[in-house]
Amino acid sequence: MPRPATSGLARTLLAALLVALFPVCAWPATSADDIVVDVRKEGAEVAVDVDCPVDAPRQLVWDVLTDYDHMAQFVSNITHSGVEARTGNTLRVHQKGNVSRGILSLSFDNVREVELVPHREIRSRLISGDMKASVFTTSIVEVGGRLHIVNVGRYEPNLWIPPVIGPALIRAETQKQFGEIRAEILRRAALIKSPT
Repeated sequence: MPRPATSGLARTLLAALLVALFPVCAWPATSADDIVVDVRKEGAEVAVDVDCPVDAPRQLVWDVLTDYDHMAQFVSNITHSGVEARTGNTLRVHQKGNVSRGILSLSFDNVREVELVPHREIRSRLISGDMKASVFTTSIVEVGGRLHIVNVGRYEPNLWIPPVIGPALIRAETQKQFGEIRAEILRRAALIKSPT
């Protein structure tokens, strides 16, 4: 049985999600349609799995995925992103942003510890911010001669996320975000192929 919305913010979020249901159904097909995103509510946690194929060299994919200092320039829901500290292959990354769908608008401000396994894997966990917990692993894997960005993880939000509608909104926003990351990878790949 769903937990009742006890705070004004939770009620506002639920109402916004309900009103936003129609736009979820009406969103047009995009160039990110081949990006597979699976979102599941598992108790208080939200599990997210992403498979994003990309036709670009591994080094370039890695460079974009780890370009935290410039991420706000190519991911539209991020307003600030930067590496605050670096020790070997471990980074402390601070990101701020805003997620909007319909009348729903939520801000976020998070600091994550990011462990880099060069050119293969990025492991991220929340240190502080707007969620109770968050752990994700992003891998670059080859499948049938094509690279895929595979992102697997889970987080526990501070707010109650309603079933069905909440995961649908998270899925759409995640697909959009990975579409923007892939677009930046392809933009840089085109610049390498035809420098001006």
